[in-house]
Amino acid sequence: MSYVVLARKWRPMSFDDLIGQDHVARTLAGAIEAGRVAHAFLFTGVRGVGKTTSARILAKALNCMGTPDAPRAPEAGPTVEPCLKCQACLEIAEGTDLDVREIDGASYTGIDDVRKLQDSLPYRPARDRYKIVIVDEVHMLSQHAWNAFLKTLEEPPPHVKFIFATTEVHKVPVTILSRVQRFDFKLIPTQLIADRIRFVLEREDIQSDAEAISIIAREAAGSMRDAMSILDQVISWGGSQLSGEGVARVLGVANRQVLHDIAGALIDGDAARCLGVVHNLANQGFDIGHVTRDLLALLRDLVVSSVCDDPSALLDLADEEQRDVIALAKRGGADDLMRLHHAFSVAFDDVVRGSNPRAALEMLLVRLARRPPMIPIDDIVERLKLLERRIASGGGSGTPSGAPSGSGPSRTPGGGGPPRRASMSAPDAPHSAPPPGTPRDQEALSASEPPPTATQNGTVSERPSRPVATRNDRAAVPSRAPSPAVATGAEEVKSRSTSKRAPDPLLGIWRSLLEHVAASRPEIAAILNHAVPVRLDGTEIEVKFQRGSVFTAQATSQDTTIELLAAAEKHFGRRPRLSVQTDVDTGDARTVSQENQEKRAADRQAAIDRATNHPVVVDAIATLGARIKEVRLQHD
Repeated sequence: MSYVVLARKWRPMSFDDLIGQDHVARTLAGAIEAGRVAHAFLFTGVRGVGKTTSARILAKALNCMGTPDAPRAPEAGPTVEPCLKCQACLEIAEGTDLDVREIDGASYTGIDDVRKLQDSLPYRPARDRYKIVIVDEVHMLSQHAWNAFLKTLEEPPPHVKFIFATTEVHKVPVTILSRVQRFDFKLIPTQLIADRIRFVLEREDIQSDAEAISIIAREAAGSMRDAMSILDQVISWGGSQLSGEGVARVLGVANRQVLHDIAGALIDGDAARCLGVVHNLANQGFDIGHVTRDLLALLRDLVVSSVCDDPSALLDLADEEQRDVIALAKRGGADDLMRLHHAFSVAFDDVVRGSNPRAALEMLLVRLARRPPMIPIDDIVERLKLLERRIASGGGSGTPSGAPSGSGPSRTPGGGGPPRRASMSAPDAPHSAPPPGTPRDQEALSASEPPPTATQNGTVSERPSRPVATRNDRAAVPSRAPSPAVATGAEEVKSRSTSKRAPDPLLGIWRSLLEHVAASRPEIAAILNHAVPVRLDGTEIEVKFQRGSVFTAQATSQDTTIELLAAAEKHFGRRPRLSVQTDVDTGDARTVSQENQEKRAADRQAAIDRATNHPVVVDAIATLGARIKEVRLQHD
């Protein structure tokens, strides 16, 4: 006799044997007992959760004729507990009953097939109580076939029952859904799958440890048929003795202890240990993507265990595994575990879909293991209270006595463990040093090196700003007091330490002339802002444009000439001669546009200086042990 796989050999035969679908079994049994059995049913759910099996059980319940010793009369009606011994029950289980037709929807798709079926429905069943039509993967029927089904499905003969099964219920027309009773089959919990595997192994006289059963149940992912198929595979490898290590090697997945080792190393901040575990997994041929998925699920279980007083109802794990997960969750705080899960889930796709999953997983684990510690919220709140009291009392900028230390909390003994409650990352620089901006620091800095200078976006450059001589050899403006901000690498602009330029009288006359132009034609004034004035008087106006300027064409246009001469006539009282030179080298001569830009930069820098050196900001830095990362002005 040929071998029968476990999925067929141990297929449930009655409603009592149906695993994980109690809502379906109870509803169908209640309908049979009350004599309210519908004429059409639709069973929907993922593969391997019992749709076709439930259809056969329902067919047995409707057509059971009783045992040979106690036969049931046809008029006795259906039964909730089929005998499983009569000819009808045996033939339905084997799929050979003439009155119970099982049709594959993938190959039975056309309207002609539906018509042939409809032609046979008016005839009474040959032996059974009902003529039952089971259509598997019914969503693959064509639209014409569905339309042909409508009338028959709504008003079938009294001796006909339809049972449809599908994994893609969204493809079934709503006109069909309104004519059937729909039952949604759920994924089977891992613990129920493990219990069924243990039952089958006992009947098959095969020894197995809890770890092996747990791995098989976890890999089944809610499908009982998948669980039985995996069990067949591992039995072929292990024979009559199954172990967790052997099952993990056969399936190419990591066992629970390996996953706990990685999670424990993450909690402790041990990056080297994480790399070592991944190295061993890769050398043994484990699927890195599969390991990543299992590790993400474990991190979820750790978060649940950390935030729930009784997480057993939310953890689909065996009792021993639940105890291990709860013990591991106690080694890290809930906030830190949530941070680990969030960061891991964000980078999950990069690992499982990347070209080099191992390297992606290694770098992810290293980055998470080396995460910065977190400052407890209580510490932050206490520092803010001290800052409020000092501001209210007008205290100085020095660190007050009794203020909390800004060095941040230390990790757990493992080196990477976070504090119990945390919400703010600690700064990179130590907080024990005196805060910048105090008089003592200003004296020390002014005696050694120039302070850092602010950039255009409000950050500070690490490059020191030194005095620069002007064209008329005037003394440089002294450097400002040091700012407590730090560098962010933004584009550097001129600092306040750059010496001031001498006023240019010619540029002032040109600016006044352009104000007359801007009153009527602001767009022409904007073009002339980029011109360098050479001569301005009542007899002649001479201006130059730098070589390569994009304003050359507009500067020599007729509109520009007319507007400029009209403005000059208003300014000087007579119309002068105009000379516009283009594509020449103007040297270091300045324009109105450059002067405006320098003024805006100076005003911006002054606003940044006022913000960074404000007493409240200096006090906040000193009290919280913080640093300025960026300054943004309101108009930014």
